[in-house]
Amino acid sequence: MSTIEDGPLHAVMGRVGRFSTRRPWLVVVAWLLVAVAVGSLVLAFGRVTDEDASLPGSDAQRGRDLLASHFTGSQNATGQVLFRSQAAPLDTAAVAATSQRIAAVEHVDAVGKPVLSTDGRTGYVDVQFDVGPRDVTPQLTGEVMDAAATAGLETLPAGALARPENDTRSSEAFGLVVALVVLVIAFGGLLAASLPLLTAIITLVCGVGAIGLAGHLTGIPSVATTLGTMIGLGVGIDYALFLITRYRALLTAEDQSAPAASGTTLSGQTAAGADAAKADALRARRRAAIVAAVASSGSAVVFAGGTVIVALGGLAVAGVPILATLGWTAGLVVLVAVASATTLLPALLTLAGGRVSAQRRRDRPSFWGRLADRVTRRPWRYAVTSALLLLALAAPVTAMTLGQTDAGDDPVGTDTRAGYDAMAAGFGPGVNGPLTVVASLGTPAASAADARLTQLSAEVAGTPGIASVQPVRLSPDGTVASIRAVPTTAPSDPATRQTADRLGDLRVGETFVAVTGQTAIRGELADRVGARMPYVIGLVVLLSALLVFAAFRAPVVAAKAALMNLLSVGAAYGVLTAVFQWGWGVTWIGLDGPVPIEAYVPMMLFALLFGLSMDYEVFLLTAVRESWVANGDNARSVRDGLAGTGVVITSAALIMVCVFASFVLSPTPVVKMIGLGLAVAIAIDATVIRGLLVPATMVLLGKANWWTPRRRRRIAEPAEPETLEPSAR
Repeated sequence: MSTIEDGPLHAVMGRVGRFSTRRPWLVVVAWLLVAVAVGSLVLAFGRVTDEDASLPGSDAQRGRDLLASHFTGSQNATGQVLFRSQAAPLDTAAVAATSQRIAAVEHVDAVGKPVLSTDGRTGYVDVQFDVGPRDVTPQLTGEVMDAAATAGLETLPAGALARPENDTRSSEAFGLVVALVVLVIAFGGLLAASLPLLTAIITLVCGVGAIGLAGHLTGIPSVATTLGTMIGLGVGIDYALFLITRYRALLTAEDQSAPAASGTTLSGQTAAGADAAKADALRARRRAAIVAAVASSGSAVVFAGGTVIVALGGLAVAGVPILATLGWTAGLVVLVAVASATTLLPALLTLAGGRVSAQRRRDRPSFWGRLADRVTRRPWRYAVTSALLLLALAAPVTAMTLGQTDAGDDPVGTDTRAGYDAMAAGFGPGVNGPLTVVASLGTPAASAADARLTQLSAEVAGTPGIASVQPVRLSPDGTVASIRAVPTTAPSDPATRQTADRLGDLRVGETFVAVTGQTAIRGELADRVGARMPYVIGLVVLLSALLVFAAFRAPVVAAKAALMNLLSVGAAYGVLTAVFQWGWGVTWIGLDGPVPIEAYVPMMLFALLFGLSMDYEVFLLTAVRESWVANGDNARSVRDGLAGTGVVITSAALIMVCVFASFVLSPTPVVKMIGLGLAVAIAIDATVIRGLLVPATMVLLGKANWWTPRRRRRIAEPAEPETLEPSAR
């Protein structure tokens, strides 16, 4: 038997199910209190995000640390307010008066001198704050822009003042509506369909709310909350769906085995005239079905969620803080989803009683039953065809290159894109991504006129790809100098990274030169992700395969599961490359042309997809394993497993695909990449891989699927945590 069927986890989950069914109101009230507490804290303190990137160990980070240790306020946020006049040159007096109003806003530390374009119709001022980037809230941005409003001039935010739009309410609403429709069709009832949605909403409030609150303690990018929302909706609904399906199947088995003369069924109400003893017995048998569902499918949910968390944990070895942050925040949401599905849902099922009915019996074979018959009869045909299809989808990945997006890649009409375009039109594209050259001097300089600094400034200005440089800034102790240089190319242009490399190679005597700034850091981040990706992939594959082996004690099954998941991830990468890098259909998702694939997105997608794909693998293999233990016929077991789980896996996948695809509506290109990549991979995984390739290869492997190097043990019937009829087991 597998660990899921008879191991310690099975017994633990049985005890969890018993507690939830015996104290349902306590469990429900506890979850509601936690949700209310987290929600209230979020409303009171808000969800704080920080788009600032860091990369320990990189030259860019060393330069940034030098600035932080020698220049007061260098870590504080800096934004720009842009002024534009369509008819005549800017009124410098009006701009100066506006600057004074901006300087009076709380948390504004200083306002720089106006910088005018060549034609005099566009200008901007630097706004320096006395707080870090995470504390430049929408309220503070609004106060600055209100102070900047000037009659006859168009004012636009840029830099730290142009906050990325990450409102996901429309995507969340769309995902919930689609999920409700699918669940109503799958369950045939509104109450049963609403329970997974309720657990998913509780998961969102607790999990995503906790991420937002954690932003007050550490830097968390806005994409973390968006990703947490995606995962919370997807797995929160899916895990509850699997448990309810198992529970209803147990009700069906009990109804079929109950004596016809009793006049009662588990799924119906007590017959007229039945006494209190029969009603108590009926409730006890329902509770036993819930406990059995939690012990079996709940164990599978824990294994599936654990696989996702382990895969996300593998991101920590990349040495990239943003990936580690996205990993633990998404893992937190998955943990909450597992907890709510295995505790809150059983309590709700207990309170619902007979209103959640058994499955309706089908007199004719289902679509999945007919497909299972065809696949098991002709496994070679389906294995080869599906493998060729997956390889064709994955082919574009050979041309994938990692880069960085900037505000110029945002959809037209967003605040970030408007400010970016206006700055680029007036002052060149490089003004949106300046590079800061930091020089650590061997001996202190008396002033910025030091010969070494004069020579360095001249060499920076003469470097190919540099449009202009600002005067040298010298630290109070004279040991560190900085020069701000504006490149001729946009931040996302690969040529800008080459310019940064040339600047980093400059040397004047024994000075140490580093190039820093968000553009330089993100460029080095892309290099590090590319170098570390093979190690992360290897670790995640190994850990996930070990978990599957621990669940089923079958090394062939574990190795095959890892290989199948690699195919689904490869197909997702191929689609990402074709859409975003090559521009195939990119206008259909709200972008006006090809955009670079953000460096950390493929690695993040790999961890997520590998974990989520294992969810379906665990549920399918659990059904196949149960049939194998019962009859010992491999082909029949594969057929029964696919026929029995096809509907629920497809329903779960459809919900998850719609949830992920709805986030393509987000204006942020990175969110579009993640949403599209996840949606495509889950769709492929639930149909081509789980529906065709996995069952075909399992038929071809025969008894080798369940080979184990350990001595074969006698198969014993596991004891259920509550008394059930044999047919229910």
